[in-house]
Amino acid sequence: MPDLLSIGECMVELFSDQPIEEADTFTRSLAGDSFNLLVAAQRLGTSTGYITRLGDDPFAGYLLNTWQSEGIDTAAVKTVAGFNAMHFVALLQGGEREFVYYRKGSAPSTMHPDDLDPEYIGAAKIQHLSGITQAISSSARATVLKAAQIAKDKGVAVSYDPNYRHQLWSHDDAREAMEEVLPYVDYMLPGAPADSSVLLGTDDAHETVRYFRDRGVPVVAVTRGELGAVVGSGDGVFEVPAYRPDGPIDTTAAGDAFKGGFVHGTLSGMSLEDAARLGTVTAGLKLRGRGALTGMPYRDEVFAVLAGLNQA
Repeated sequence: MPDLLSIGECMVELFSDQPIEEADTFTRSLAGDSFNLLVAAQRLGTSTGYITRLGDDPFAGYLLNTWQSEGIDTAAVKTVAGFNAMHFVALLQGGEREFVYYRKGSAPSTMHPDDLDPEYIGAAKIQHLSGITQAISSSARATVLKAAQIAKDKGVAVSYDPNYRHQLWSHDDAREAMEEVLPYVDYMLPGAPADSSVLLGTDDAHETVRYFRDRGVPVVAVTRGELGAVVGSGDGVFEVPAYRPDGPIDTTAAGDAFKGGFVHGTLSGMSLEDAARLGTVTAGLKLRGRGALTGMPYRDEVFAVLAGLNQA
């Protein structure tokens, strides 16, 4: 059974290296924060499983085959009538991106708490949750809460990435959804300022750590893009610098890469500092590739870079 489970929506991704309004061609891939994290962890060596609904449209085979080719367990994937979400991504100067989403009413957005298998969740070590999954529908939000409750009842740790997206819901709804799962969270994984400014009213990563630690979250790891990460636990607070290879080409999924690396490190028994360093290297290497999956590094390369940094 998988050690790391994630619940959410994986979208068909159509990528261009030109602004969307100017692009003539797009390259097909797939992406979604809940899925990207699994790929990052799986490529590092963690066994993973995806909990989602799959629409029975012509993209279904492509999505399912890709998940399975990455080694992700799909036993909890439920195929239903409907379409799979899609988004267009264009690369802008400096590695930034623009997005256009077509996802309202997608098959994954119809997921329901009854889809969850308590025994499947109970056999894992970490159940990962995302604010984006909560945002795509009320039934998906209820499913996330139920998954958190099942995990806690089964003694399974819960990680949570609020991952605020203004296109999906309001500040108030995002805060409310975060608050309802917070009592179950063991690993809080927000970004600063993208999440912290909206949800907490601060751009400061150290203040973000203090807020969630004061709320009883055991471990808080705040990503800061090119500034690296700030991690806090009962043992104190520390900073880890970003790993910056030549580039970047594309920042898509870099935060997910950090979180996948960090979770893999904790599951592997690393110290929090070593797990965070693993996350920053995974994220830095991801910057080289376009789209969510291209450039997501594999174990040998990541640990080779880590070894070199440790010798420096």
